[in-house]
Amino acid sequence: MLACCGHCSVSVKELAEYEKLPEQVQLDAEGLREDGFGTTNPFYKCLVAELTSGHKTKEGHTLVAYAMYYFTYSTWLGRSIYVEDIYVMPECRAKGIGHGLLQKIAKIAVEQKCKYLQLVVLDWNKLATEFYIRRGCTDLTTKEGWSLFRFELDALNKLAEGDNRN
Repeated sequence: MLACCGHCSVSVKELAEYEKLPEQVQLDAEGLREDGFGTTNPFYKCLVAELTSGHKTKEGHTLVAYAMYYFTYSTWLGRSIYVEDIYVMPECRAKGIGHGLLQKIAKIAVEQKCKYLQLVVLDWNKLATEFYIRRGCTDLTTKEGWSLFRFELDALNKLAEGDNRN
């Protein structure tokens, strides 16, 4: 399990490099293990794609892709599923692996009676945008004008302590 988290941790860093945000990765393999497997109520679920026995990438990897997701809830629609990441190593792309991972998450969502699957894509990542749109995804930024907001750790701590009343 920790070995799998180690491979996923490397892939998370590769994805962050691709997304031009490598400095934002602070989680390591142990954190992934603890949050996903070290508790009775995991914070996420993870699917991996591995090469068949005896096959490896040029760098010697057998784990070539991962998809991380978790369940959320909409007060308007009910159950939903959120895809945090889908990453396929560059040399293994365009082979249906990413589609297979997304399809598996969609099946899980349907089995769990989720009303929708949601994810975010960086605005410059046209390949990913096209990948999802070709599969029937709707761009809510364009359609409904939603903006995504986040409380970073300092702001979160201040809010929790009651220090952010402006």
